[in-house]
Amino acid sequence: MCDTMEQAMNTWDGVSFKSIIDFVDVPKGARYAMIHCYGGYTTNLPLDVLIDEDVIFSYRHDGLDLSADHGGPLRLVVPKRYGWKSAKWVNGVEFMTENRAGFWESRGYHMDGDPWKEQRFN
Repeated sequence: MCDTMEQAMNTWDGVSFKSIIDFVDVPKGARYAMIHCYGGYTTNLPLDVLIDEDVIFSYRHDGLDLSADHGGPLRLVVPKRYGWKSAKWVNGVEFMTENRAGFWESRGYHMDGDPWKEQRFN
């Protein structure tokens, strides 16, 4: 399944988060996910945000394979959250029953990061 999503005049191609979790065993009671990345970066998101139709694991940007500068080979794109939630260099997803702070969240950034609610810092 390939999804194309246009955001701020950018075109991202990839696979929706929702289509991926349809193929994995999500632990009973899981309500959150921690996205793990090369270099030790992590970010947390509620599953109800991640299953939104516009959240994708992207491998292509504007018709080109993602470069390392843009988060290649795999980047999470979460259009309805601040940029630190769109993790670059993704290498794993951990499902969680309790919310846990990721890299920036443990340094005072908001746990949800909704720009429409101006959730920048705790």
